[in-house]
Amino acid sequence: MNRHALEVVQFPEALEVVARYASGALGAAAVRALEPSAALGAVSVELQRVDQLAAFLLRADDWHLGPIPDLHAAFRRLAIEGTVLDPGALRDAGALLRTSRITRDSLSRQAADYPLLLALRDRLVSREPVEAVLREAIDDAGEVRDAASRELARLRRELRAARSRMVERLERYIASLPERFQVHDASVSLREGRYVIPIRREGRGEVGGIVHDESATGGTLFVEPPLALELMNQLRALEIAEYREVQRILRELSERLREHHEELVAALAALVEIDSLFARARYALESNGRRPELLPSGTREYQVVNARHPLLLASAEPVVPFDLVLGDGERTLLVSGPNTGGKTVLLKAVGLISALAQAGVIPPVGDGTRLPLFRDLFADIGDEQSIEASLSTFSAHLRNLREILDNAAPDTLILIDEMGSGTDPAEGGALARAILLELTRRGALTVATTHLGQLKLLAGEEPGVVNASLQFDAGELRPTYRLLKGIPGRSYGLAIARRLGFPPALLGTAEASLSQVERDAGHLLVELEGKDRELRAALDAAGRAGREAEGLRRELEERAAAVRQREQSAERRARQQARDLLRNARQEVEAAIREVREAVQTGDRAAVENAARGARRRIEEEARLQEARTPGTDEPAVRPGPVEVGGRVRIAESGAEGQLVELRDGRAVVEVSGVRMQVPARVLQPAGPKPAAAKPALRGGWSAPDLDASPEVDLRGLRVEELVPRLQQAIDAAVQAALPSLRIIHGKGTGALREAVTEMVSSDPRIRAHRPGGVGEGGAGVTVAELR
Repeated sequence: MNRHALEVVQFPEALEVVARYASGALGAAAVRALEPSAALGAVSVELQRVDQLAAFLLRADDWHLGPIPDLHAAFRRLAIEGTVLDPGALRDAGALLRTSRITRDSLSRQAADYPLLLALRDRLVSREPVEAVLREAIDDAGEVRDAASRELARLRRELRAARSRMVERLERYIASLPERFQVHDASVSLREGRYVIPIRREGRGEVGGIVHDESATGGTLFVEPPLALELMNQLRALEIAEYREVQRILRELSERLREHHEELVAALAALVEIDSLFARARYALESNGRRPELLPSGTREYQVVNARHPLLLASAEPVVPFDLVLGDGERTLLVSGPNTGGKTVLLKAVGLISALAQAGVIPPVGDGTRLPLFRDLFADIGDEQSIEASLSTFSAHLRNLREILDNAAPDTLILIDEMGSGTDPAEGGALARAILLELTRRGALTVATTHLGQLKLLAGEEPGVVNASLQFDAGELRPTYRLLKGIPGRSYGLAIARRLGFPPALLGTAEASLSQVERDAGHLLVELEGKDRELRAALDAAGRAGREAEGLRRELEERAAAVRQREQSAERRARQQARDLLRNARQEVEAAIREVREAVQTGDRAAVENAARGARRRIEEEARLQEARTPGTDEPAVRPGPVEVGGRVRIAESGAEGQLVELRDGRAVVEVSGVRMQVPARVLQPAGPKPAAAKPALRGGWSAPDLDASPEVDLRGLRVEELVPRLQQAIDAAVQAALPSLRIIHGKGTGALREAVTEMVSSDPRIRAHRPGGVGEGGAGVTVAELR
C-alpha cells in the first residue's frame, strides 16, 4: 500500500501497540514488519490463524512462549564447516531447543481444534538428547561447566589447588620480608593475569623479580617475586591445558548442533512467527476484536460494526464505537460538522481498520464486520506544508489530490480531510465538488470531511454520495462522537460564539449576512437533529419496555419452573408411598402364604385352618393399619370428602392431584401423571378441575422462544446494550436445560463488558454464584456462573 498514506493514518504506531504484546524482541520486530496485502486467500488464512491462537489462549490463558534468543548470526556461522560457537551461543541454542520442544508439545495437544496451527507445529524441532547435552555442559551464565568432561573437571581441580598454593607461598613470603619493605594490610593480588605482592619502593632491590604495576603515589610497587615465576609457569601450563579442553568441548557441541542446522533455522523462524501470532492474538483479546469477513477487491459493500480507533483504544480515555454501512450504490461518505467533533479521528480509524486487517491483525471491530480488500490506500490528512519544497498547505493538498485522481479505482480506499479548505471558499468548494464527483463515478470508496455547506447538497444531486455527521450536543455544545449516517452536520460556529459571550448585536449582524439558502439549510438540520433525538428517545423507551417485558417473562418462567418442581416433588413422594404400600402388603401376603404352605405340608387339617385364619387376620390387620395412617407418616388419615369415580382428587399427604379411577372396599385407584396407584380412600379429598396452562398477559401475546442451550456464550465484540438480551437468552436456555453452569466469554479489553456481566449475574436469582475463569477456563476474560 501507499507508504505515505499508511504513515498519515499512523499505521506504524498501531503496529507498535500490537508489538507490545509479543513475548520477545524478535516477535515484536516481526509485528512491526507486517505489511498490508490484497491477496484474499493469504490474508484470510492469516486472520484465521490469529483467531485460532486467540481461541487457544482463551482455553489456556496461562500459556506463554519461552525465550526465543536471536541466533541468526550464530546459525550463519554454524553453516560454515569447522566453525566453533562460543558458550553463550550454545547456551542460547539449548534455550531455543527447549522452547521449540515445549511449544510443539502444547500445539500437538490442541491439534484437532486448531488445524491451521499444525503447519507451525511441524516446523518446530524436538531434540531432547542434544538439549540435555547442552544443558549439562553450559551453565546459565554461558560458561562451560566442570562436569562437561572428566578431563576438564580434573584440570580445574588442579588449577584451584595450584592457585591456592601460589597464594599461600606468596603470603608467607610477604610475612618474611623486613618490616621496612612491607605495606600495611598487604595481600596477594592479580595484575595482568600474574600473581604479585605489594612492597615499598625502597625494597625493590632486595626483593627482585618483575614489577607489574605501582600505586598512584609511586610509593608502592606490585612485584612478581622470583619464587613465583616457577609456580606461575606451572599454573600457566594448567591454564593452557584447560583452554584446550574447553575448546575441544565447544567444538564437539558445535558439531552436534551442525547436524541439525536446517531444523534449527526452521524452528527459529517458526517460533518468531508464532510470537508474532501470539502478539496479534493477545491484542485481539485485549481489544475485544472479532475477525472480520473479507470480501474480494472491488466488492461494492462495506460494513463496519462496533469499530474503535486502535490508537485511542490503547490510551486510558473512553472510546465511542461507531458503525458504518455503505451499500452497493454508496461510494462516497461526506462527513460534516464542527471542529473537535472527531471527523479526522474517524478518517484515520477507517483507514487503520482496513490496513490492519489486510496485514493479518484482527482490528477492534465487532461481529458482522465485512471488509472488501483494497489494492491501495490514499490519504490527504493534516497540514503537509513544506518550506524546503516551497509548498504551501493548499499546494500540498493539491499534490496529494493529484496522486489520488491518478490512481482512483473501485479497489482503492481514499481518505480526504477538510475538502475545499486552504483557499477561497467558492473556488475550493467548486474544485472539491468536481473531485468528489469524479471519485464517485470511478467507484472508489471515499470518505471525506468538509465544512463547506455547498458540498452537503451533493448527496441530493449525485447518486452514490451520502451525507454523515458526528453528533454534537447542541445544548451542551460538546461532541458526542457518535456517527450519524444520512444527516449532514452543522458548524455551530455562531452558537459557540454566543456561548462564549460575543455581543448579541454582532451575532445578529453575522446571522443576517447568511444567505437564505444557508439559513434554510440550518433550520432543516435543526429539525432533523430534533427528529433524531425524538427517534432515539422512542427507541430508548422501546428498549426499556422490552427489558421490562423480558423481566416479566423471566418472572413467569421462574414461577412456572417452581410449579413444575413442586408437581415433580409431589409425584415422586406419591410414587414412593405407593411403592411402600405395595411392598408392605406384598410382604404380609407372602408371609401368610408361607404359613399356610407349611401347615399343608404337615397334613394336619386343624393346623391348616388355624394358619389360614391367622393369615387372614394378619392381612386384615395390615389393611386396617394402612387405612388408619397416611402413607409415610404415623398420623391418622384425613377424613375422606365426597369424592366420585371419574372426578379429580387430591392425595392429602403428597399434595399430588389426579383422576379417581376406582373406589372399592376402602381402597382407591388414582391416576397421577399417567401412573396409577392404590391408596386408602380415607386420604382422598376432592380437587377442582385441572387448571388451564397459565399464559402471560403481554400485549400482542407471547410464547416462549425456542432456546438453544449451550454451556458457554461468547459476548466479545458486543456493546453493553447488545449484551443484555444475548446473555439473558443464554441464561434462560441454560436454566431450562438444567445445566450446572454457564461459561460467559467477555474478553478483557476495557472491562466494560466484564462489569456489565458481573452486574447481571449478581442480580439474577437463578445464579447461585459466579467467579472469574480459572486456569484453562479463560482467566479474567471469562466469568463462570453456577446455576441453581
